[in-house]
Amino acid sequence: MGNAAKPKEVLRSGAMIADVADTGIETISAPLGHALVGLARKDDRIVGLSADLAKYTDMHIFRDEMPDRFYQVGMAEMAMMGAAAGFAQEGFVPFVSTYSVFATRRAYDWLLLDIAEQNLNVNLVCALPGLTTGYGPSHMAFDDLAILRACPNLTILDPCDATDIESATPAMVDDEGPTYMRLLRGRVPKVLHNYDGQFELGKARRLRTGESALVISSGLTTQRVLEATEELDKDGINVEVLHLATIKPLDEAAILHAIARSERPIFTAENHSVVGGLFESVAAAMAKSGKTTKVTPISLPDAFPEAGALPTLEQKYGISADQIAKTIRSSQG
Repeated sequence: MGNAAKPKEVLRSGAMIADVADTGIETISAPLGHALVGLARKDDRIVGLSADLAKYTDMHIFRDEMPDRFYQVGMAEMAMMGAAAGFAQEGFVPFVSTYSVFATRRAYDWLLLDIAEQNLNVNLVCALPGLTTGYGPSHMAFDDLAILRACPNLTILDPCDATDIESATPAMVDDEGPTYMRLLRGRVPKVLHNYDGQFELGKARRLRTGESALVISSGLTTQRVLEATEELDKDGINVEVLHLATIKPLDEAAILHAIARSERPIFTAENHSVVGGLFESVAAAMAKSGKTTKVTPISLPDAFPEAGALPTLEQKYGISADQIAKTIRSSQG
């Protein structure tokens, strides 16, 4: 028994845990809820709506602070979309909260025709995008970008941390059309420490420079990519990271500029299916401009995700920090 191999470590956590913060990382609790309250104190047009999920989308912060401007519609996402459209037509700025899967799969026709066709200032803030829950396909929005990118007038945001969320919220108010945000909820890590606080819809941000590889990333995956680069730096592999907090409209100019800078491996990294998300957005931008450079996707597969513990699933599907580092390292000759 003394020479027996140690059992392989199994990563475990509750399947429904949507906390994406690692131990020891600086976090901000419910950044959306607090940012929204701060804005609403200065702007009486802002109202909040939830389909029985305020507690799980950080809208409970707004509900408790401003109960007269919060509307609980119950488990009726389609009715909530219609109500939000009505508020916007009357000059209010509604923030609509639910899970991403419910907004995209159940209520898409109402979003499309009641809100987007009228180009109304309705802001969807939707939790559990991709692998931020382990409950499986019924709750994982692994396909929301693929569904929504074809919706005219709709701005799509995929923030990477609490700073992104806090600074994007006022931009959503100011933007005249509809917006969909892939919300990170609960204790949200703060990784953009040198951020100037000025969020621009449709603008990419270069977070790191590097000549060994280029990673174009969005959302939670940007966090994982930044973690991976710290390990790669130790091996002399310097990676440029271009973060796209806005998926639509896409900052094609920034993407093409980064790709043109030097010959190096190029990756996209996203917490979404390889079908219809960031990878295909970047590939389309390149094709339109005549670029033929190879791009390797780091993403969820074209398959139904399994249920399980988030750390295990991130490892399995290749979007954990160490798996991303392994993928980039393998591209170095």
